[in-house]
Amino acid sequence: MNTAQDSRRDPIGVPAIRAAAGVGYDEAIAAVVEALKGEGFGVLTRIDLRETLKNKLGVDFRRYEILGACHPPSAHRALQAELEVGLMLPCNVIVYEGDDRRVHVAAVDPLQTMAAQGAPALVEVARDVHDRLARVIARVAAANA
Repeated sequence: MNTAQDSRRDPIGVPAIRAAAGVGYDEAIAAVVEALKGEGFGVLTRIDLRETLKNKLGVDFRRYEILGACHPPSAHRALQAELEVGLMLPCNVIVYEGDDRRVHVAAVDPLQTMAAQGAPALVEVARDVHDRLARVIARVAAANA
């Protein structure tokens, strides 16, 4: 099982912090939102891909939600260091049902994206955000496990 500390690249090459959730889909969504709040994040956007694809294309898709999470103090610090870092904001966290019917949770790894810009101030922010997101993923993985 992938753990919250696992930030290796997935099959499409996106560096992520990922884990299998220790609860069902609806519970995982609620647990992610609650864990994000506990780490100081707000959820700015919620995209239910299953519903969106059904409404826009008439196709069926697995349960899959994208949460756009923002930690305002970190976002502010990052933007002060580099204005175009906004291209990487907010931090996306996904919750989806895999082919194995297990629920998976992942977040983009800011140490591999934001920190890759090389600015020391961004590396510091990325490390803090990474640690916060890793704790979120770990909490959801450990829920009812």
